[in-house]
Amino acid sequence: MMIDLIILSPADLLIAASLVLILSALSVTQRLNLARNLLVSASRAFVQLLLLGYVLDIVFALRSPLWIMLIALLMLVVAGREIMVRQQRRLTGWWGFGTGTVSMFISSFCVMLITLLLIINVEPWYHPQYLIPLLGMLLGNTMNGIAISLDRLLNDAWTERQLIENRLALGYTASEAIAGLRRSALRAGMIPIINSMAVAGIVSLPGMMTGQILSGSPPLEATKYQILIFFLIAAGTGFGAYGAVTLASKRLFDERQRLRLDRLQQPSG
Repeated sequence: MMIDLIILSPADLLIAASLVLILSALSVTQRLNLARNLLVSASRAFVQLLLLGYVLDIVFALRSPLWIMLIALLMLVVAGREIMVRQQRRLTGWWGFGTGTVSMFISSFCVMLITLLLIINVEPWYHPQYLIPLLGMLLGNTMNGIAISLDRLLNDAWTERQLIENRLALGYTASEAIAGLRRSALRAGMIPIINSMAVAGIVSLPGMMTGQILSGSPPLEATKYQILIFFLIAAGTGFGAYGAVTLASKRLFDERQRLRLDRLQQPSG
């Protein structure tokens, strides 16, 4: 017999928040220098998610394609900025923001459309109950994979610049000279989702599946949706990381196949 959804009160959330406050106090006593970041991040999560809940209530009621696309665009722009700021050495100019954002847009939106049109087959395809949560999970995980891949590639290109130059002098093409760094970057970007899938159901119970079960969905149905999400995230992350690494690799060389590290912004400080 399924249990009805239990509604959380403000007091319930306050109890959970008190645990974060205790952790913050522990950080101060241990001189971890994490208290401020922890409190700021927790506050941002509270405010952002609460506002999102109110906005989604309105969007779900309206079902307006315009509002849904505006929310999707906002999610993409914010995720693109996060990719850019997480890189120690990023490409200069528009490329710093555009490389990750374009790759994430193509991979996440393509995977999302395939899911909505061919797998879930929801009508209309832009139904916000499916589109927004699905896109959010895809963007969030693809963002992490792309950010890790780009950070690894661009840092390694700077560190191994002499090796790359030597390979170019020996007659290697730009693609051949940087091939090892590209493979290393792609592996780094894919490791988190590979690890998550490997331990799912044994070590961890994924967040989406947990949420569905808590909201009253049958465990087997929640499991099927979680399997679907894992596969979609893996595909989106892999395609997105591959696209970003490919674009960044090309940007590191000019038309004469010379290494152009002046196109990298040096870390401040």
